[in-house]
Amino acid sequence: MKLVFAIVNGDDSQAVSKALMKAGFFATKLASTGSFLSAGNTTFLTCVEDDRVDEVIAVINEKSHKRKQFVPNSVGDGVNFPVEVEVGGATVFVTDVERFEKL
Repeated sequence: MKLVFAIVNGDDSQAVSKALMKAGFFATKLASTGSFLSAGNTTFLTCVEDDRVDEVIAVINEKSHKRKQFVPNSVGDGVNFPVEVEVGGATVFVTDVERFEKL
C-alpha cells in the first residue's frame, strides 16, 4: 500500500478532486501554501494499492495544468518589473504505508 501526497495549484483543486472521486479514489484535502509565490495550493492525501499508484498519478496529471504568470521582481535599486514564471502542475510524493485503517 502507498500514500500519495499531491500538491496541486489552487486553480486546479476542484477539477482534481472531482476526477479522483470519479475514478474511485478517496482523498483528504488540506489547504496549503507554496513558499515561492505564497500562492494557495491544495494537498491531496490518498492511500492506494501499489498497482494503482500510476493510475492515481495519471488522474492528477490530467487535471493539473501548468500556466505562465507574471510576478514582480526587484533589481535592487527600487525598480520593479514583472518576470514571467511557470506555475501550476502538481508535485507528487509516493511513500510506503506500513499500516492503514479506516475507522
